Amino acid sequence: MGETTFTHDDLRAAVAAGALDEDQAARVLTFAQERAGTRAALAADDEPFELFRGFSEIFISVGLGLLFGGMLPLALLMDRPGLILIVFAVIIFLAARYFTLKRRMSLPSIVLVTVYSSCVFGAAADLTGQFDTSLTGSTFWGFILCGITAAALLLWYRVYRLPFTMFLLGLTGIAFVAIATKSLVPVTLGAQFTDLFDLRSGYNLALGTLIFGIVAFIAGMWFDMSDPHRLGRRAASAFWLHLLAAPALVNTVAMTFYNMQSALGYTLLTLSLLVIAFLALIIDRRSFLTAGIGYMAVLLSLVIQTADGSTMWMWILLILGLFVTYLGTFWTRIRGKILRALPDFPGKTKLPPYMDAT
Repeated sequence: MGETTFTHDDLRAAVAAGALDEDQAARVLTFAQERAGTRAALAADDEPFELFRGFSEIFISVGLGLLFGGMLPLALLMDRPGLILIVFAVIIFLAARYFTLKRRMSLPSIVLVTVYSSCVFGAAADLTGQFDTSLTGSTFWGFILCGITAAALLLWYRVYRLPFTMFLLGLTGIAFVAIATKSLVPVTLGAQFTDLFDLRSGYNLALGTLIFGIVAFIAGMWFDMSDPHRLGRRAASAFWLHLLAAPALVNTVAMTFYNMQSALGYTLLTLSLLVIAFLALIIDRRSFLTAGIGYMAVLLSLVIQTADGSTMWMWILLILGLFVTYLGTFWTRIRGKILRALPDFPGKTKLPPYMDAT
């Protein structure tokens, strides 16, 4: 009888099918690694990401998009669109039992939860009389609408454990920040983009996005540390949270330093990007470094200039491309060297495993 070998993908499939939970899968993996040696058992890529599994999911998602594209405008034409949207939200919630729980389809589930949250928000806005003003009207009602939408998304996550739900919940948090900082009023909307995210400009949006980024990062790390081997939905949920936290943190800090337009500002920008790269390697999340690529290009443009002050963008792209390609190729090895060099600190053992010395 031939020998059967189980991989990380097999364990993830077992978790997705409900045969194992994340804790059980992690214990099985730890036991296997102790027998085979941690270095030999490490996966080549420790940051799994799955948007769809086949073209059938794309095909069904297109069908759902067309279906909802017809349903939602019809609801808005009714006398009481809020009630119709509530009915749609309930139907979508029940439909997810088939597509998410039974068929375990990723992309159709993403389409369903996105339309579901839109229906909940639209229904709440209509029934509270805020449909025309929504987030740009009363601050109080804006908070109420965000709260109702967030509660509906938390219910969805509680029932279906769909990781993408965390991304939509994060967007609700961003809307909450925009309302709290009055960033949707005409005066703020007319401001320069570079000023909105500058902590020195006086706009509260910069501070709000910084706080949001910190909260999203902490939430993402909580999910990550509860599933360090990245076998289940917790790590996938962390992925979507980090996808929001990274630009919120990087953009606010980097834009503030860049707008200083001085040697000190550019130096601080460089140091902040190095810290972000270091953090990305430690927590094994490439999204943080990806968010800073644009600012790396800006820094290179300040260094690589011709005599007449123009920038050689071909060289910028070449250098940046070499750096990103090298880092992506040897990410696991570089991360292992950094973590081995660092002393023990709280939470280090709950981070994704890293390579032993070779």
